Amino acid sequence: MRLKDKVAVITGAGSGMGEASAILFAQEGAKVVATDINEEAVQAVVAKIKEAGGEAIAVKHNVANKDDWATVYAQTTENFSKLDILVNNAGISLAKDFVEQTEEDWARLYAINVNSVMFGMQLAIPLMEENKRGSIVNISSTAALTGMSGAGAYTASKGAVRSSTKAAAVDYGKKGIRVNSIHPGYIVTPMSAPHMDQYKDYFLSQVATPDLGVAKDVATAILFLASDEANHISGIELPVDGGLTAK
Repeated sequence: MRLKDKVAVITGAGSGMGEASAILFAQEGAKVVATDINEEAVQAVVAKIKEAGGEAIAVKHNVANKDDWATVYAQTTENFSKLDILVNNAGISLAKDFVEQTEEDWARLYAINVNSVMFGMQLAIPLMEENKRGSIVNISSTAALTGMSGAGAYTASKGAVRSSTKAAAVDYGKKGIRVNSIHPGYIVTPMSAPHMDQYKDYFLSQVATPDLGVAKDVATAILFLASDEANHISGIELPVDGGLTAK
């Protein structure tokens, strides 16, 4: 098992890429702390993990609230004694360009997409320092690599995730903490589903593969970066995008 006896916190684990990651991590031997703003959804995911023989707890979690992060880590150490892996997956999108978006739009996107990553890393790193090891995987977007038309605030927020990942990798690498970012492209998830009927043909025209990605495609990439197999990998930005950024 690739994550045997590791303890992992995964945000946004109630659906989509977070759910796929939580289930996959548990299958690979991790003890999973699955968090989500939707308590009912994340409890259901944890029930699936336990039914399959895995170990997990669910925590209701507003990632934009630093006190909630402190609660998550308190429950992590209370139940599992340590923290090895953090997956900052929770996030939202907004299909508005720079002229259309409001100050409230910008503030909400940054609170959920950027502040959450800062809070998560800020409180996780001291726990990882105790073990002299740790792996943090932050979920950004291909929008942070290429720009995305009609999504100015979203693109900016994911760019901030990309940059803060690199900064943390440099600052904490000598302490044994690896920090990497994943950049999903057009992935079929509950968040993207409302756009699929209208834009699926366009999305397919932009990728180099015959199909769009699914949540497990991203989860397997997260698993690799979280695991000891990626022991000498830190500060990278890994696209999981079907060749979108290669074109």
